[in-house]
Amino acid sequence: MAGNYFEFHFTIDPVQPASEILIAELGYLGFESFVENDDGITAYIPEEEYEDDLLAGVHILQSEDFKITYDQKEIERVNWNEEWEKNFTPILVDEICSVRAPFHEKPDTEFDIVIEPKMSFGTGHHATTHMMIQHILKNDWEGKSVLDMGSGTGVLAILAAMKGAKTIDAIDIDNWCYLNTLENISRNDCEHINVEEGGAELLEGRKYDMILANINLNILKRDLPIYEKCLNPNGSIFLSGFYEDDLPQIKKACKKLGLYYVENFERNDWVAVKFSR
Repeated sequence: MAGNYFEFHFTIDPVQPASEILIAELGYLGFESFVENDDGITAYIPEEEYEDDLLAGVHILQSEDFKITYDQKEIERVNWNEEWEKNFTPILVDEICSVRAPFHEKPDTEFDIVIEPKMSFGTGHHATTHMMIQHILKNDWEGKSVLDMGSGTGVLAILAAMKGAKTIDAIDIDNWCYLNTLENISRNDCEHINVEEGGAELLEGRKYDMILANINLNILKRDLPIYEKCLNPNGSIFLSGFYEDDLPQIKKACKKLGLYYVENFERNDWVAVKFSR
């Protein structure tokens, strides 16, 4: 039987961009749901995932640029999706692409993505997803074969499909993300997207024109050689999930693999970068 949750309420001053950064860092540590408040965020993690020193690795808690305090308590498991939906607001990227929930009014945008994010990462609210959407909007995807690695909600794969990608694989190691992506591609009439549960071990022998990977730094560094083997001649790879300070080591790793730097976006100290063969 599922256990209880630990609830952490973080009071943040100033609230932005610290809230976005904190949500991303906590997400990588196993926190499953977040509610944004006027004074910060409330975050939830299953008791079986929590360890006493878990927050020691959260860099922004040590930052001198923000004042962040928190308290915690153990609570019974409830429906976090309902709590989250109360606070979910639609987003707009470059006045071209909207990402919204089904209960939001349909906007007048060229690309309108409707998702039920539930507990999956990748709503577009976080800087990394926002910038990856910008890369997709800027580049040509017509007729391309695409890999969305660490697909989360499937929002990047869905946008690539809307931009004309021919074949798309969306892969995530998390079962909740896998199921959520299936739900979201159906909602957006993108059934030709192939969704799989797993990691880089699934990629052997596959080839793609475009690869999207919005994952944390350590996984990117570990799996970059695998991604490179999957990239077709003249293909491009888009990477995010790391800070601006980490960009030099990503550039170095890609250069060793024969990939050259093209450009990057920066948002709230996060980076999304394009490399090509």
